[in-house]
Amino acid sequence: MNVRGFRAVCAAALMLLACRTAGAAGFQLVSVPDGTGKPIALAIWYPSDAPATWQPLELFRQEVAFGADIAGARLPLVVISHGTGGSYAGHHDTALALAKAGFVVAALAHPGDNWRDRGDSFTLRNFTERPRHLRAVIGYLLTAWPGREQLDPDRIGAFGHSAGGFTVLVATGGVPDMARAAALCREQPQDWGCQRARERPAGAATSPAAAPEWLHDGRLKAVVVAAPALGNTFAGDALARVAVPVQLWQAADDRITPREWNGDIVKAALPAAPDNHLVQAAGHFSFLAPCSVALQERASEICRDNPGFDRAAFHESFNAAIVTFFTKTLAAH
Repeated sequence: MNVRGFRAVCAAALMLLACRTAGAAGFQLVSVPDGTGKPIALAIWYPSDAPATWQPLELFRQEVAFGADIAGARLPLVVISHGTGGSYAGHHDTALALAKAGFVVAALAHPGDNWRDRGDSFTLRNFTERPRHLRAVIGYLLTAWPGREQLDPDRIGAFGHSAGGFTVLVATGGVPDMARAAALCREQPQDWGCQRARERPAGAATSPAAAPEWLHDGRLKAVVVAAPALGNTFAGDALARVAVPVQLWQAADDRITPREWNGDIVKAALPAAPDNHLVQAAGHFSFLAPCSVALQERASEICRDNPGFDRAAFHESFNAAIVTFFTKTLAAH
């Protein structure tokens, strides 16, 4: 998207009262109790009129009002599900854009599948637990979080990248067939996810399971899905019960979740056409926040973009489009 296009998107968001320019984004870190597993680490951004200062966020820095009061009432909520081995910080720039536009944004670190703890990564347990984590976080925010009275329980959306995209599709009604994942790994053994699953002792991420329980959450009213993983498990009618608006982002040069057996299948399986975006020259990790020097030194793979692709410039239009989508689909009634 060029500069003129970006301005047009933001102008549309302004018309929808989305581009909040006053004040700053407030920020909190909390731990959500989970009766059936480890506590869930949660980062929360929200509108605030307090002055912001630069604060560390894992390997990033962000300008926020740490612990400040929330500004506004009946605020819409967006929850963020990161990809395999990711972090609640990985999409912080998108979270900040939404918070400054009037949303409360909560990004969780999935227990067992984050950069500090990968005990469940590439296992069936991980994929069945992730939607439950999402539901537990929403339940906490609506019933126990100190700011709950300022949330609108009828306006909740979700954003998911990679395995997080799989997560939010399940949460909105998707019923994946994991036998398709096993079949894909036999046909495409070079697939990045299949290679990682084979490195696990049981390789359960690609093994057919006897009727796994897939938990849904009817409180979700709209979702953004970026570079979804395990997309082929949603072939056929697996997404027939997804009845909410979907914005789908795909990278033209995705070598982690190639779109021909991931995003393209999701796009075709959705009962209603998504708001579809194919980003030329982008790779799988281009949807993550622009890298800090510290992250570049720690994990250069996820910071590497194709020559000529400007991740920071792309994220200006990417974040503006997400703000516009959620403002429209989670509008107050």
